[in-house]
Amino acid sequence: MSKTVLVTGSSKGVGKALILEFAKNGYNVVINYLTNKEKAEALKNTVENMYNISALVVQSDITNDNEVRKMIDTIIKTYGRIDVLINNAVYENDDTYLNKTKEDFLKTFEVNVYGAFNVIKQASKYLDGSTAINISSRDSVDTYSELTIDYSASKAALNSITSSYALALPNTKFISVLLPWMNTESVKEMYPEYLESELKRTNQEMLMEPEAASKQIYDFIDNDDIKSGSIIKL
Repeated sequence: MSKTVLVTGSSKGVGKALILEFAKNGYNVVINYLTNKEKAEALKNTVENMYNISALVVQSDITNDNEVRKMIDTIIKTYGRIDVLINNAVYENDDTYLNKTKEDFLKTFEVNVYGAFNVIKQASKYLDGSTAINISSRDSVDTYSELTIDYSASKAALNSITSSYALALPNTKFISVLLPWMNTESVKEMYPEYLESELKRTNQEMLMEPEAASKQIYDFIDNDDIKSGSIIKL
């Protein structure tokens, strides 16, 4: 029976690249989206036409308990298993700390921290022997900016969730993957001067391609040298 991967926030960017990588390797894929239905459906058609796999598109707000519960139920009814769960959905609102409101700050934590916590919680009884990967950021450990104080803090909290769940669910392998600046649509839409200054400040020569990151992440799944609770910087 084919294995199944769920990638949250996977209609574009790194999430889309992960869907393509796992589909290429024979996984049935679950494409979760919040608003980009057209892109999600297009990705489903692409992977089903390119590879001999099944793709399922599920709309779900990962911060909504009922929607996540329905998403997990749909996956289990369709495929009967979740072999890999990747928490990729993310929210970011770059702005100076003086302009950030309480609502702005808590929205970032609601999606980036509670969202991941919620999906793992709802899927936990189906994760025995599975792998759960939380897509974090180098910002969580060594890259700080006044524009992303809430984002950096949320990703540090996500790393903590990885460590805690590794203890709570010992039969599931949990990994945090800390991404650098990526060559995605949202990054390329930034002011060129700001992006250039950030690359220089973080000693990153060029943007990392989502396909390269996805291949490395895929290779982590069956790597026995990577232990549960690991926090890995790409």
